[in-house]
Amino acid sequence: MDFCALALHRLAFVLLGTTLSAAPGAAPAQDSGKGFELHTNSNATAADVGLPVYPRSKLAKSADNDAAVDMGFTFGETHFRLVAANYVSSDSIAQILDFYRKPLARYGDVLECDHGKPVGATKTARSGLTCGDRNGNQSSSENHQLRAGTPDKYRIVGIDEREGSAIHFGLAYVETPKETGTRK
Repeated sequence: MDFCALALHRLAFVLLGTTLSAAPGAAPAQDSGKGFELHTNSNATAADVGLPVYPRSKLAKSADNDAAVDMGFTFGETHFRLVAANYVSSDSIAQILDFYRKPLARYGDVLECDHGKPVGATKTARSGLTCGDRNGNQSSSENHQLRAGTPDKYRIVGIDEREGSAIHFGLAYVETPKETGTRK
């Protein structure tokens, strides 16, 4: 499963969770000023994620999946956005991860995660970002990742898989609904 497909899979869970967490009768009235907006775009780039393109890489488009996605929704004060782009390079995993450490650092502490578990001394960023979700559950990711940002807005560089001499990797920006502490 490529990075965009994995990201879309996670989006489905966020959408479902947001829908299920709404209290009965919480649908807005027509004159409440709340609206619902959904957007999708398959032309996202590394710049849309907020990261540079890795040198010697190219967008990884396949017959089964788009190379990129920019999608999200807004419902009143609740916002979700996912921007992801898949790339392929013949360089090593270490070279790709090393390249992205500095650009990610401008968003906060850089966490390294392997199969959803932290690698190295930093287990939790000062912002509260972890290798898992906000509830402390480890990510079920099957790849190696770098993460930076906050639990509500973060960027990921994820290594998907090696295909022959090519490394597939993805860049993503994720903005999730803020925890309000008032959900029932």
